[in-house]
Amino acid sequence: MPGMAANPSIFEYIRLPEERYEIHWLEWQMPEKNETIEVYAKRMCQFIEFDNAVLLGVSFGGMLVQEMSKYLKLKKLFVVSSVKSHHELPKRLKLLKITKAYKILPTQLVGNIDLLAKYAFGETIKKRVDLYKKYLSVSDKVYLDWAIKQVVCWSQEEPNPKAIYIHGDKDIVFPHSCGGNCIVIKGGSHIMIINKYKWFNENLPKLIED
Repeated sequence: MPGMAANPSIFEYIRLPEERYEIHWLEWQMPEKNETIEVYAKRMCQFIEFDNAVLLGVSFGGMLVQEMSKYLKLKKLFVVSSVKSHHELPKRLKLLKITKAYKILPTQLVGNIDLLAKYAFGETIKKRVDLYKKYLSVSDKVYLDWAIKQVVCWSQEEPNPKAIYIHGDKDIVFPHSCGGNCIVIKGGSHIMIINKYKWFNENLPKLIED
């Protein structure tokens, strides 16, 4: 499951042994009006075709797969570049919740790829605009308003004891998530699923089969 506003092509470099694994990409669906992340997660479970599947989510997608796992029988659950509970959300997001300022964020401006990149990847670097255009395609205002609210208001109190959390020590979007039960990738940023794909290709099979 890709991160906020991202399409599944962020996983294009992920390769697992084809004789043992078949990769299925999940995509964001449009949320219903006032739909909670719990109800949305249950709806997303219809796209999981097999029992004992391995589910991996990145960033906001990592929060979603933790919710989905409550309704599924999984072999493994991977949460990448995300948070283990609402306690790990950065102060700026906690402030948005307290002030309810998330309700007035300028999501109508998401046609501006720099703004969308700031929401999704935590950075706006001009030379990467083409990269962002490739990976960020979910720019509907209704979706973004909903997604930002779900991140800011996520209520999970404790880490999922069955999840394998993987985080980069250079992640500026969620900088407080390397502590506790977590595999830390040195030099990993918030988009390490793209630029550290070799680590995932080498280590995911081991982690799945362990």
